[in-house]
Amino acid sequence: MCGIIGICLAARWNGLGEALYRGLQRLEYRGYDSAGIAVVDEKKLVVLKGKGRLQQLEQKLGFTKVSGVVGVGHTRWATHGAPSDENAHPHLDCSGRFAIVHNGIIENYYELKEQLLEKGHVFRSETDTEVVVHLVEELYEIYKDVYTAFKEAVKKLKGAYALLLISVIEPDKIFFAKKDSPLVLGLGDGYNLVASDIPALLDHTRRVVVLRDYWVGYITPRKVYIEDLLTGSRIDYANYVRIVEWSIEEASKEGYEHYMLKEIHEQPRALSQTLAGLRSDKSLAEEVVRVLREAATIYVTGAGTSYHAAEFFALSARTLAGIPVFPFIASEYEAFATSAKEGDVLIAVSQSGETMDVLKAVRSFKKQGAKIVAISNVIDSAIPRESDLAIYTRAGPEIGVAATKTFTTQVLTLSWILMELLSSEGLSRDELKELKESLESSAKLVEESIRRGEKASCELANVLASAKSMYYLSRSIGVPVAKEGALKIKEVAYIHAEAYPAGESKHGPIALIEPGFPVVFVVPAIPRLEKLIAGNIEEMKSRGAFTIGVIPQESALASLFDYVIEVPRSHWIITPITHTPPLQLLAYYVAVKRGADPDKPRNLAKTVTVE
Repeated sequence: MCGIIGICLAARWNGLGEALYRGLQRLEYRGYDSAGIAVVDEKKLVVLKGKGRLQQLEQKLGFTKVSGVVGVGHTRWATHGAPSDENAHPHLDCSGRFAIVHNGIIENYYELKEQLLEKGHVFRSETDTEVVVHLVEELYEIYKDVYTAFKEAVKKLKGAYALLLISVIEPDKIFFAKKDSPLVLGLGDGYNLVASDIPALLDHTRRVVVLRDYWVGYITPRKVYIEDLLTGSRIDYANYVRIVEWSIEEASKEGYEHYMLKEIHEQPRALSQTLAGLRSDKSLAEEVVRVLREAATIYVTGAGTSYHAAEFFALSARTLAGIPVFPFIASEYEAFATSAKEGDVLIAVSQSGETMDVLKAVRSFKKQGAKIVAISNVIDSAIPRESDLAIYTRAGPEIGVAATKTFTTQVLTLSWILMELLSSEGLSRDELKELKESLESSAKLVEESIRRGEKASCELANVLASAKSMYYLSRSIGVPVAKEGALKIKEVAYIHAEAYPAGESKHGPIALIEPGFPVVFVVPAIPRLEKLIAGNIEEMKSRGAFTIGVIPQESALASLFDYVIEVPRSHWIITPITHTPPLQLLAYYVAVKRGADPDKPRNLAKTVTVE
């Protein structure tokens, strides 16, 4: 989730660097680890970039002192290559005639890089992005036209991208292409702009064109050209112009009232980014699978939401293939590290990669000779650095304190690892095919789940806003999802909520049930579990509980509940991805109804870096 801005002017302007810098400041909310700008000034490319915060880089490099006629800026959230001066954008070709910035993931970058290396290209970074600018350089020698070279380069890319290219060869243009990652044009009077998000444009214009997937083209100070990459037909952009009425603060939330709600709705995009990253790092996945296959004992740990993802992985491994995986809460690492030994593997799950309890667990297991596999969202953070192998979820920054897209992308990453492991563990071809198709469909499924759950959760919030306590019940692989649902409503709505295996509820918890007591059932799409849960629903209803079912479509249990939220029916391994968004939405809307700020829950921090 990088920030991008480009400005195209009719004449050289001393304020270009400052305008780019201010635009990047408008995008800081997206999160970043490095930043840079490139401008064309008097037929030369000037590039300033580095690791660090914008204010530090301005003091060190002087972004605001740069002049020029056209320029691009970029804030980077690392996906390929650690945060560093070299890996910061923009990237240059060998000749220094082209500069590029990019948001997204190029899945086939490794193959393209190998081809370009054979042709003599020299790479200066570890990023996937740099292959694109070298590809343009290579194709320009064939076509002798920058736009044609750029367009042909884009046709060779697999993955997600929002790309901006500038060149000394045609210094009055910014070339752009878009697929899956956001990109917006800003229309000015004698100048034009392009950015990843609307806030970067609002100091200059409120007339925008939101670009669609596979649109490619260029802007000059007075011209906009767009065509469809798939059909070659020209797009009449005038049909897509709209006027933005939002304030800059509202625009940074894309019109959503809170970041939490925005990030719930970002989950389809985040899952697509996660899948793209997993597909692009095939060799890494193979190495992780090899390490797990050879492990004497597999442990998995995390804290809070990350622990729920870890617990789901352990239950899934046992359920699908009888692979024993031992989950534990990171803060209790001492009780487990003493039994670890050489040949064991610990999977450490942490969104930030800095969670102190998880880091302590990593260090303790390493001392015992165990290998460490990290699952994190932040490249080169402490836990990945101290691990033997690291896989990144690539969910992008998460501003809301309560984790949303963190959970679903962690589950997808862990489930993908499990699928790769099972392909060598004797799972049938048909079972593997169904599993893979479900994981590949996760972005579409979560989108449908959000659509179905939005109205229902909003309505239900009116009923639950006055609740003092709740239960979240499920069975088997649904229990970690119930735990995550209970955690969310505790975190943001301040309602006491407990999650239990449904069969355990009669061993004590049921004593609290009285008329109107809310009980949420998470029902996975497993017929055997649906039958088991039916009895638990009847137990609660007979004592007056207000029962809520988060259930797969066409479930026979629908008539048993007082209120139902239906989610798409798919392979049960997608349960956290289909069932969790309605629970997140429910927590969000209850919090808002109670007057709480869901973005800043009291007493909580985004990353816990103390023990």
